[in-house]
Amino acid sequence: MGQQVRDGFVELYGTGPEGVWSAPGRVNLIGEHTDYNDGFVMPFALPHTAVAAVSKRTDGVLRLHSADVEGGVVELRLDDLAPETDRNWTAYPAGVVWALREAGHPVTGADVHLASTVPAGAGLSSSAALEVVIALALNDLYELGLQRWQLARLCQRAENVYVGAPTGIMDQTASACCEEGHALFLDTRDLSQKQIPFDLAAEGLRLLVVDTRVKHAHNEGEYGKRRAGCEKGAALLGVDALRDVAYDDLDAALARLGDEEEIVRLVRHIVTENHRVERVVSLLESGETRAIGPVLVEGHASLRDDFRISCPELDLVVDTALASGALGARMTGGGFGGSAIVLAEAADVDTITKAVQEAFAAAGFTAPRVFEAVPAAGARRLSRGTSSR
Repeated sequence: MGQQVRDGFVELYGTGPEGVWSAPGRVNLIGEHTDYNDGFVMPFALPHTAVAAVSKRTDGVLRLHSADVEGGVVELRLDDLAPETDRNWTAYPAGVVWALREAGHPVTGADVHLASTVPAGAGLSSSAALEVVIALALNDLYELGLQRWQLARLCQRAENVYVGAPTGIMDQTASACCEEGHALFLDTRDLSQKQIPFDLAAEGLRLLVVDTRVKHAHNEGEYGKRRAGCEKGAALLGVDALRDVAYDDLDAALARLGDEEEIVRLVRHIVTENHRVERVVSLLESGETRAIGPVLVEGHASLRDDFRISCPELDLVVDTALASGALGARMTGGGFGGSAIVLAEAADVDTITKAVQEAFAAAGFTAPRVFEAVPAAGARRLSRGTSSR
């Protein structure tokens, strides 16, 4: 897709770009809603990417175009960029430019042409891929010298403040830092990372992503309510974040919350989910990959019953896949729609896929999109260009 995006840039702007970059979407294997609680997560990058052809400008103008959105080039003045003033797709790249400039980095403008194969609204971090590809391109072009984790922090700030979506740091870090053939064990408190080998094919396994095609939007209210509830739970328990509640102390902590039923559920999910991440890491490191299946199922039950962010389509994927022989399954991403993941023996993939498709048809749901998730490389520069403006 890199050459297509380069050609599109030339057609739009009349000259070649200074380079082409890509940044992937991600699937989260385990560790949901723990990132904004300073907890543990374990994503890996998808082969699906956002690709950007970019050149610098020196006149304080940002020109944006997407091959995936109808309409022409959108032109913005950098001095006019302000948080929560843009409700369009352009808020994500513009927010990154705003965050870089607010942090004191000398970005003076850019011409950008984008295209993405990351499904939007599917819980696969299409927005983070868009943010990270812009951040990496500008970091390279302006020689800012920022590390990948720093770019992720700036992209998170763009999404939190400029876009107005209260997301954690996982998505941006996964897009920026994942490695091919590995899952990323990330401590979201200090951003320490460990790359965990995750070669399912070598073990005769597959991980399917089932996009329910039920769209979600993080800047709508329910995600923010869960985050606020977690913050309230931490305050009631006298800790900086729910990460600080030890798994072995969970029952005592819940008892202290008394009749705060909703807060009890949220706290229980976060503490047990952090523990599930640690269990999955331990199992993978000891070569017991199949044994992570039941942990994934536990995670789905917690998201469905305690965090209450599943939906009938996601539950149907999980129930049908398990009934058809899957080793494990759960919803992935922010919830309220999006995608589920299914861990299966390679020989069972066709049977499970057909069963899920038939179950959706019988329920009158929109046909899901099913594809295999293979751990891919993180953000990178694809090529250098000919323009030197």
